[in-house]
Amino acid sequence: MPTLEALRVHPEDSPDARGRIARFAGHRVTIALAPAVLYLVVRELGLLVLQLMAARWDKDVTAVLTSWDGQWFLGIAEGGYASVPDGLVDAFGRRSPETPLAFFPGYPTLVRWVDGLPGVPTIGAAFTVSLVSGVFCAYGLARLGSRVLGGSRRAGWVLVVLFAASPMAVVLSMTYSEATFCALAVWSLVGVVERRWVSAGACCAAAGLVRPTAAALIVAVCAAAAVAIWQRRDDWRPWVGGLLAPLGLVGYLGYVALRTGRWDGWFAVQQNGWDSRFDGGAATWKFALLILGEPRSVLELATVWLLVVALALVVLSFRRGLEWPLIVYGVGVLAMDLGSNGLMNSKARLLLPAFTLLVPVAAALARRRTSTVAAVLVGVSVFSAWFGAYAITAWQFAI
Repeated sequence: MPTLEALRVHPEDSPDARGRIARFAGHRVTIALAPAVLYLVVRELGLLVLQLMAARWDKDVTAVLTSWDGQWFLGIAEGGYASVPDGLVDAFGRRSPETPLAFFPGYPTLVRWVDGLPGVPTIGAAFTVSLVSGVFCAYGLARLGSRVLGGSRRAGWVLVVLFAASPMAVVLSMTYSEATFCALAVWSLVGVVERRWVSAGACCAAAGLVRPTAAALIVAVCAAAAVAIWQRRDDWRPWVGGLLAPLGLVGYLGYVALRTGRWDGWFAVQQNGWDSRFDGGAATWKFALLILGEPRSVLELATVWLLVVALALVVLSFRRGLEWPLIVYGVGVLAMDLGSNGLMNSKARLLLPAFTLLVPVAAALARRRTSTVAAVLVGVSVFSAWFGAYAITAWQFAI
């Protein structure tokens, strides 16, 4: 016997409503603009909440959006590695000629190129690069969400919102390198899924000049290319893609090795300046037990639970049959985050590039009613806006 809920007619379930929604979603203009509009609306919400929080804590919005690592990237963009402002120091208050080498050159190089345009200041150039990179990433996410097994155009749009509303998505609007890296990473993975190996390898190589997280991307791209070669598919293209993929990361690590006179130069700079090294997760485990037993702040407690959620998303990705190269990449990013003993406050931010773990959630959510999808996405967007604003205004330490 049907329940009262089953007999109730929802406005959006009527044929006319469904037809209007379908026509709007299928319009060429909607399809062309949706990823950019969805991304920009969510990020604008984050900036509006940031303005409110900044006023509450008597902070300058531009100052907080260019704080911490953002100052290093701006310094490198303005004067190169040799002319970074003297006031910038490592976590111990020290500075050596090698200290700036901890920051990869891809993002500040793009900023310098834009800064070279007439009338464009360095800060404006940095915000522009982050903004354009984010939009470029949004189109890649929309494409990825529609190409995976069980995906759809709607799933791609949901994925864009989930990414733009990630807990620490505020860094996408800062003078940080995450937006640029994620844009290159997602298009590299689109190339893998669509078996466009040269594009996948080229984007992966470029990502290797932006962040060390590219190591996870290189493993995914090279492994997928190796399988294609083993199965004798796509002729010479997977060979080229696999050879291109590691060039950026290996090239920069080699450059730092030459500058420092030791083969592990970049890792030494990280350890000496920020006490950052891979310890297999021992420090993260100790931190999690400490915070769960005696919570000290909202950000630290949220960081621990976000790591738990990320582990749960890995399980969900396996259960939902997400393409294995996407799982390899997401697990790789998570392993690098969990396995590092670096600044614990940064772990939530370092999860941002693990966007492939959101794909099964986006695909499942996209199959729900429009009102349900809208409610969930608005909720996570509001939380992200608050949490990101809290992290760079009320929270007094680096993220």
